[in-house]
Amino acid sequence: MKRLILLCCAAAAFLPASAQQKKKRKTSGNPIFPGWYADPEAIIYGRNYWVFPTFSAPYGKQVFFDAFSSPDLVKWKKHARILDTSAIKWAKRAMWAPSVIRHNGKYWLFFGANDIQNDKEYGGIGVAVADKPEGPYRDHLGKPLIDRFHNGAQPIDQFVFRDHDGQHYLFYGGWRHCNIAKLNNDFTGFVPFEDGTTFREVTPEKYVEGPFMFRKDGKYYFMWSEGGWTGPDYSVAYAIADSPTGPFKRIGKILDQDMAIARGAGHHSIVHPPGTDKYFIVYHRRPIGETDANSRETCIEKLEFEENGLIKPVIITREGVPATKVPPVQYDK
Repeated sequence: MKRLILLCCAAAAFLPASAQQKKKRKTSGNPIFPGWYADPEAIIYGRNYWVFPTFSAPYGKQVFFDAFSSPDLVKWKKHARILDTSAIKWAKRAMWAPSVIRHNGKYWLFFGANDIQNDKEYGGIGVAVADKPEGPYRDHLGKPLIDRFHNGAQPIDQFVFRDHDGQHYLFYGGWRHCNIAKLNNDFTGFVPFEDGTTFREVTPEKYVEGPFMFRKDGKYYFMWSEGGWTGPDYSVAYAIADSPTGPFKRIGKILDQDMAIARGAGHHSIVHPPGTDKYFIVYHRRPIGETDANSRETCIEKLEFEENGLIKPVIITREGVPATKVPPVQYDK
């Protein structure tokens, strides 16, 4: 027995440090998984949290997406290459910022590709669909859903929002312009607004890119990234409105860098375990000492509110958030 105990202790001593830390860890830690990843979108499918990020690398190497799943925000499983350019023939590079949702029994992934600079270049926002969250995803249209500039908005950084009445909206836009459009039920196109327009500009003050929306207590929280993605001024601000179409008046900044921990904190999403008062913000940041623009890691923090509904400034940490399982309630369609 004594020999067996010694052998077990010796085996534990040879475990990699990361494995020992994971076994003891009660918080997510930051980053939440290894590797350079940016623009993370978090969502809950079933009893698991999922994060769908951009693979952070030079544009020519951004030709696929990985995804990550976790039952508790601490232990993460990597799902490699859930979508790549072999499935999206028109996408050549710069596959960015996936936005995901479950609808009509399928899993949908909206993405930007090719980083088009004008209407003569081919690319924009695409749609892929799968039978499982981890894919494999296939091209839904065989072409971009949006392949042109409307209202000055570069067709990137798409976000799909489902309102409480079941209507799906697509927010998107780079180059300091943001549009909203109403998706049709099969995600093949759009339904015009009452005034006959399809793409309505909703750009708030200081908007740059990375739109996101969630609904809380009957109010619509619209969020976006400000500053330059390669610099220290990258950050997240927000507005609150009575409608998903706004108007959106900027309230202030809630996520910013901390020079003791990381720079360039931005391009985020929010995940809310159903039936709880917990909200988490998932975002990317650049570790202190990293000078490569693509050295971005995915992190998570608590998102908290004042009594009047305003968002408290987010404190970025190395610890992340406590282990939190998904409650056993139905939440998606």
